[in-house]
Amino acid sequence: MIRSIQMIFVLCMWGWASVAAAQDVYVSGVTKITMRTGPGVEHKIVAMLETGTRLEMVENKPDWSMVRTDNQKQGWVLTRFLTEDRPLSFQVEELQKENERLASALEQIEKQNQSLAEKNAALADIEQKYQDLKQASADYLKLDEKYRALVQLSEEQEQQISTLKENLNNEAMLWFLSGAGVFIVGLILGLSTRKKKKSSLL
Repeated sequence: MIRSIQMIFVLCMWGWASVAAAQDVYVSGVTKITMRTGPGVEHKIVAMLETGTRLEMVENKPDWSMVRTDNQKQGWVLTRFLTEDRPLSFQVEELQKENERLASALEQIEKQNQSLAEKNAALADIEQKYQDLKQASADYLKLDEKYRALVQLSEEQEQQISTLKENLNNEAMLWFLSGAGVFIVGLILGLSTRKKKKSSLL
């Protein structure tokens, strides 16, 4: 019975260690610490870990903990040199990267705003030119209407002038003929008067 309880306790501890494996911890408090092949200073050193190194907790014990580095190197380190708090240097670096990302995004937005402002200005210019053309077209139609009216009036006046010229020519001919008729009648009367005088003298 006691053996069964011990087995259950061991399984629970193993399960707790498995859950802790997903936890990230960081080296803190010193410049460098040693990673060894076993939980003790008598074991061989496999790596030197600098402050701020991110590690994956594999097995957590009060004195020594088994950890794994990002390049999958595994070993034991003193637990007192580990912390769950992210180093301030990491936070500063992340904030700097985020600040650079936001600055780049802001620059892109400003470029887009500039491009939109230029497009809006171009559209406003096109709209103004369209309105000017529309106004010019309306003015042209009015001028064209006035021109046609003037052409029609000119044609009517030319017709009237032609009619007046024709009438004047007819009247001049009439006066000419009248004058010639008067002259001929006067000439005939004069000749007739002379003949009568000659006859009376004889």
